[in-house]
Amino acid sequence: MRAFKAELSKLFSLPGIWLAFLIGAFAPAVIAALDSIAEKEEIIAGVSTRLSEIGYIGLGLGVQGVIILGVLAVSSEYLTESSESGGGRQITTSLTVVSSRLRFLLAKAGAVTVISLLLCMVAILTTVSATHLILGEYTPAFEASRLIGAVCYWTLTALLAFGITVLTKNSMIPLTVLLINSSLVSFSVLLSKVTKLAFYLPDRAGLELFMFTNDRFHPPFTGGLILFGWVVVFFIAAAIVFHRRDVAS
Repeated sequence: MRAFKAELSKLFSLPGIWLAFLIGAFAPAVIAALDSIAEKEEIIAGVSTRLSEIGYIGLGLGVQGVIILGVLAVSSEYLTESSESGGGRQITTSLTVVSSRLRFLLAKAGAVTVISLLLCMVAILTTVSATHLILGEYTPAFEASRLIGAVCYWTLTALLAFGITVLTKNSMIPLTVLLINSSLVSFSVLLSKVTKLAFYLPDRAGLELFMFTNDRFHPPFTGGLILFGWVVVFFIAAAIVFHRRDVAS
């Protein structure tokens, strides 16, 4: 518990963490607001076809906030400290305080999980509020099961980013790949046009926890289970590599 509290404190002290909070809490609401404006015009014109998806698209794209969170939680440990602090790395101090590497990883993963849960709940609140403010009486009923699915998707995605960053030991690779894949170009969506195996990739399967599209391949539970499986595999691999790694290198 002491290690968990220490990891929470470290996360909140990171300057970059506030960017993650800002994106996670408000980006979904902004996207939902823009989507609601367009949808309201379609409703008035009598051509509305996607009212049930309003809000959920923003929650799908807003996951970038917890991706940044998961990456920073690990990469910050490998930043070189100032010369006044000895020029070392935080990871050396962290492993001096918490001798068990597995306990250290679990504490850090626990902190990422808690913050991701809270951040997604805030995102849901801002998203629902923005949608209701614009659509008014046309606001769709947000389903509790789909919102729970969004929370699971955010949390598991944060842990996936966490595991990948432990393996790579830097922020550039996971940030570049995961942020581009979740915003500009979804490689899994493109691949799904070519092979059905793409539906088993973590982001494509995870989205089916709450995004009920016409081309859905898995029921929500199965999609969540696949994403959870990816997280477990990456975490086990990360724990093994981290246990054997020379932190001074």
